[in-house]
Amino acid sequence: MAFRFIVILALLNFAFGGSKATLTKEELHWISVFPHTKMPKSLQAVLPIPGESISFKGDADPDNKGVNDPEFGAYSYGDDSENIPVNRKALGGKSINDYTATKETIYFFEDALLPGTKVYLQRLLQESDTKKFLPRQIAESTPLTNDELSEILKKFSLKPESKGATYVKNTVKNCERPEMRGETKYCAASLETFVDSGVSILGKNIKLLSNEIGDETKNPSFKIGNGVRTVGGNEVVCHKMTYPHAVYLCHSIVGTEVYKVPLVSDDGTKAKAMAVCHKDTSAWSPNHIAFKILKVKPGTVPICHFLGRDTLVWVSN
Repeated sequence: MAFRFIVILALLNFAFGGSKATLTKEELHWISVFPHTKMPKSLQAVLPIPGESISFKGDADPDNKGVNDPEFGAYSYGDDSENIPVNRKALGGKSINDYTATKETIYFFEDALLPGTKVYLQRLLQESDTKKFLPRQIAESTPLTNDELSEILKKFSLKPESKGATYVKNTVKNCERPEMRGETKYCAASLETFVDSGVSILGKNIKLLSNEIGDETKNPSFKIGNGVRTVGGNEVVCHKMTYPHAVYLCHSIVGTEVYKVPLVSDDGTKAKAMAVCHKDTSAWSPNHIAFKILKVKPGTVPICHFLGRDTLVWVSN
C-alpha cells in the first residue's frame, strides 16, 4: 500500500511539475486519463480558477474583439446566410465579397507550404483569449442549446439585441448545427468534456498541440521556414469560440491533414504555427468563402488554412 501511494504521488508530481499545491478536480481528471503525460501549458491556461466569477455584463463585447480563426465563421458548411456577418468579420473585409481588402493569408493551396513562401498572419498575433473553462457541474447545468438560449442570456445579463448576445447565439448555433458528411464534432465548456470527447473519437494514445508564438514576435509578416512536417491525419481541431467563458468547438473531418509550420518573421523572430489541409471539400457548400477566395469548386483540390492563436488540436501519437 505504501509503495502504491509513492507511485501515485510521483505521477502527480510529474504531471504538474512537482507542485505541492492541492490539485483541482480538472487536474485529477487529466491524471486519471493521461497518468504519464504532463498537461500542456495551453490547457493549463484555461483551467477554471476556484472562486473566480464570470464577468460579462450588459452590452459589452467579449475580451477578444472578434474571431481569430477563419473557420470560426465558416462552420456552417451548408447554405446559411445568417453566418455571413461572422464570415465577414473573420475575413476582415467590409462586405462578404470584399475578401481582397485584407493582406491576411486566409485560405491557400497545399503546394504553398514550402520554405520561402510569404504569409501574413495578423490573427496569429492577436492577444490570446484568457477565458477559462467552467467546472463540469456548472457547465452541465446550462447546456449550449437553443432551448436554453433565453436562460443563457439572462445568466450573463445580456440583452437579446446586444453584440455580446450575438456572439452567444452564434456559438450556440454552431454547437447545435448538424454534422456534415465525414465530420464528427462536439462542444466543450469544461476540461472533462474537452478531454473525454477527444478520447472518445481518437482513443487515449493522443497528444494536444497548439501554436507556439513568443511574446517577442510582433510582426505578422512571415516566411515559411525549413522543416514543414505533417503531424497526422487523425485529428480533432478545437476552435475557441467567442463566449463569456471558454467554449471549444471541436471537430474531426475525414481527409484532413495537420501540419506544423515553422515561421520566420520579418523582425527575425521565429514561431511554429498549426495549419490544416482539407483533402475533400465535396461536402462543403458551394457558397463557402474559401471557394470565392481561391476561385475553385467543391471537391476539386485540397484547401488549407492556418489555425487561430487559441486553437488546440488533438492528434494520434
